[in-house]
Amino acid sequence: MAISFDKALGVHPHAMLIRSQRAELLASNIANADTPGYKAKDIDFAQALKAAKSGQQRGNNMMRTDENHIGGGSKLTGGVELFRNPNQVDTGDGNSVDIQVERNLYVQNSLEYQASLQFLSGKFKGLNKALGGQG
Repeated sequence: MAISFDKALGVHPHAMLIRSQRAELLASNIANADTPGYKAKDIDFAQALKAAKSGQQRGNNMMRTDENHIGGGSKLTGGVELFRNPNQVDTGDGNSVDIQVERNLYVQNSLEYQASLQFLSGKFKGLNKALGGQG
């Protein structure tokens, strides 16, 4: 009897991938806080997770363009990257990054990533126990 890791782990691997990609975007926003004309971006997490769920249910996998490519993760944030509405008035350089907002969102995203990681770790421990290993 084969184990379906997609069913056993649910959307948690997708959630971690989305949170990882969101961390990259937020870090990019922070790094470009002084870049003239830079517009802060973010990910609509709920929409990205919904897209990941529907892709998982249909069994979509990452397309491999070469047989030597390794199968695996995919970029799940396609189409859900959004520009953030600025909270502050334009300072004249066209930059929409509010460094305090970006730092707070980065910390929050990091905590949510850690929570997802701990939950996924618990899933693996449960699978290990179910397979007769030590828990």
